[in-house]
Amino acid sequence: MTDDVRYELDARGIATVTIDRPQVLNAVDRRTHERLNEIWAEIEADPAVRAVVLTGAGEKAFCTGADMSASGVGKTGLEYWAELDPNGFGGLSLRGTLDIPVIAKVNGYALGGGMEMVLGADIVVASESARFGLTEPRVGRLALDGGIHLLVRRVPYTQAMGMLLTGRKASAAEMAAMGLVNEVVAADELDDATERWIADILACAPTSVRAVKQMVSRTAQLSASEARGMRLPALMAALDSEDAVEGIAAFQEKRRPEWKGR
Repeated sequence: MTDDVRYELDARGIATVTIDRPQVLNAVDRRTHERLNEIWAEIEADPAVRAVVLTGAGEKAFCTGADMSASGVGKTGLEYWAELDPNGFGGLSLRGTLDIPVIAKVNGYALGGGMEMVLGADIVVASESARFGLTEPRVGRLALDGGIHLLVRRVPYTQAMGMLLTGRKASAAEMAAMGLVNEVVAADELDDATERWIADILACAPTSVRAVKQMVSRTAQLSASEARGMRLPALMAALDSEDAVEGIAAFQEKRRPEWKGR
């Protein structure tokens, strides 16, 4: 399809998805969007994958949203709205079927659709130089791939509206203060910080991690009491797994657990 997205899977089961279009600040055109959707579907179908790191190539940008030089920009706002991908921007921002952790490693600008992909992640690690924003109103457009609705649910109302109604950019430190970014580090420490989060995920049973992700993503519309009663597939699998037995045995024997993922 295209070399504009790199997908790698290491021996630990950690996938890395890199938008590799630094010449346009990792903006996404239609072909890149389609490739991202293919990758997420491949990850969903692979039980060996335990977590995903999403990032952008180069030092300037994570992703700056839709490629404004692409032919798709020629569509009217109504035409774009009518053809929205149910999975959201980059196939991620509104995707509700990815039952493993997604870490956004934000190395620069995360604007427009790039910000929406950050909102679709579970953990966000950012360099001090990163900048975030839903800047669509400044070019007469709207953050239709979940940005408007997700931001106002993820950070305090006035903070969200302060960004949505102005299209302004916010620093990584500001986004951390709002609660959207988990950790802010110097650019040369971004890889190490991401690895620390990965290590903490790998210390947990894969069955438990999948169950947590599925329980959160599939029950957002329910009360806590209603959500607790949902017999979701990953939950039932975790409760009746080898990992559940191994975790208790390892604790009692004062050793590290050897997870099987089943």
